[in-house]
Amino acid sequence: MTKFVFVTGGVVSSLGKGIAAASLAAILESRGLKVTLIKLDPYLNVDPGTMSPFQHGEVFVTDDGAETDLDLGHYERFITTRMKKANNFTAGQIYKTVLEKERRGDYLGKTVQVIPHVTNEIQEFVKRGAAPDLDVAIVEIGGTVGDIESLPFLEAVRQMALKMGPNNSAFVHLTYVPWIAAAGELKTKPTQHTVQKMREIGIQPDVLLCRADRPIPDDERAKISLFTNVQPHGVISMWDVDTIYKVPRLLHEQGLDELICMKLQLLTRPADLKRWDSLVHEVEHPRCTVKIAMCGKYTDLSDSYKSLNEALRHAGIHNHAKVEIDYVDAESLTPATASGLLRGFDAILVPGGFGKRGIEGKIAAVQYARENKVPYLGICLGMQVATIEYARHVAGLAGANSTEFEPETPHPVIALIEEWQDRDGSIQKRSASSDLGGTMRLGAQSSDVKAGTLAHQIYGAVVTERHRHRYEANVHYLAQLQQAGLIISALTQREQLTEIVELPSSVHPWFMGVQFHPEFKSTPWGGHPLFSSFVKAALDHKGRPGQDPVAPAAPVAAARVA
Repeated sequence: MTKFVFVTGGVVSSLGKGIAAASLAAILESRGLKVTLIKLDPYLNVDPGTMSPFQHGEVFVTDDGAETDLDLGHYERFITTRMKKANNFTAGQIYKTVLEKERRGDYLGKTVQVIPHVTNEIQEFVKRGAAPDLDVAIVEIGGTVGDIESLPFLEAVRQMALKMGPNNSAFVHLTYVPWIAAAGELKTKPTQHTVQKMREIGIQPDVLLCRADRPIPDDERAKISLFTNVQPHGVISMWDVDTIYKVPRLLHEQGLDELICMKLQLLTRPADLKRWDSLVHEVEHPRCTVKIAMCGKYTDLSDSYKSLNEALRHAGIHNHAKVEIDYVDAESLTPATASGLLRGFDAILVPGGFGKRGIEGKIAAVQYARENKVPYLGICLGMQVATIEYARHVAGLAGANSTEFEPETPHPVIALIEEWQDRDGSIQKRSASSDLGGTMRLGAQSSDVKAGTLAHQIYGAVVTERHRHRYEANVHYLAQLQQAGLIISALTQREQLTEIVELPSSVHPWFMGVQFHPEFKSTPWGGHPLFSSFVKAALDHKGRPGQDPVAPAAPVAAARVA
């Protein structure tokens, strides 16, 4: 029987519930337990796929094509279990399912209410995400205790815990203990109040994870224990650290995993965090630094590129380098300003995105990287703008563009599949779905890789990566682009759509665009071969690999198998 740990948050948002939940899962996994994580989001969107990155951060994509919360990226980077559609659901999905059942008459004429119909549906979704062969399912409830949106979810898990009986569930509450500079002390009152809210709902936390900018002294922890009815050893200090990979060790040393195992009556081997220690050592002892310019349009919120940032850092670890990422607003880039803004970087990356804003700036970044032989990686939209730039400035296709940005472009080198050119050169317009959440290529797909290419050196004969996009490279322009020197180094096995473009090594040292999102499969242990190759190319461009040596770093290979 799967046992459950419910993780909630109080006082303020953005305290790090996802990292806390993932870290607990990592420690439990190190004890030999089979663990998964489930994220419950209280907003009414069916999924985050149509939400602005400024609102929600990045959208993480699973192998089976689910658009999910970014916390699922943390989950996959911290444990070996792969996430699926069932690992993330929203209030929108719950209400949609309940209303569909009501329309079908499944409730036999009963009045449909939040309790029991909505709360029962939430419980069913939670159980669906927890496979029967798992030991523990950690369920993270989004939002902040006290918000109206979260109440049905909290009521549902309260009911679940009651039905399962003692020793089958535990509640972990993440809270905030602010440092008030004027008073010169930490204040515990917000934590007292958020636990009071929890207890009003009928939930008594077993553990409090107290976020602060510094370790919380024992006397303050004792005070929190007294006023929240949580045992002293259950009040755990979770202070700011310089890398998230220190969190599992921080929580383990305060006994979080031992407390959870005792509450759930799980007999396990001791935790083994050697690979986390090796990883932290590698992060703290780089042998050199590399600077990468990320040219995007969501640069005001780093969470918009969370998985991408982590993938670059993983690649740095596997190259014994510290990767410094500088965000360059694509709207500030033009052919005239690119040299001033991009000079001095060791590599340039253009990430994915949607919409016309900043596109010409991204094209300018591609042109600068190509002409100045700076290592370039384009992710999804970054591949498409690389294709547009090459079509305009090398293949002689003046005005080339994507129909996403310029529907009447004379050369639609990027277009919807429904818009492929017919033989007389006109664009065929076909009806497309008005459901923005249902018109994309999503999830893992395999492609054949052309021998003798850089992509083949990195991936081998077949590449399988996750996708999230609508527009494709127009097959009717591929011959012209190839004649002009662009290499199409991977095509999908089923539709023969362009997946990877690159330039010959005789023309450029490292230039590649990929239609997929490789960042979703990068982990600190395995890294990712594409990003590792990209960072190595940046180090080669820097011309000083291995500079500023420090004490020898712990080998990453050892960390991988520990």
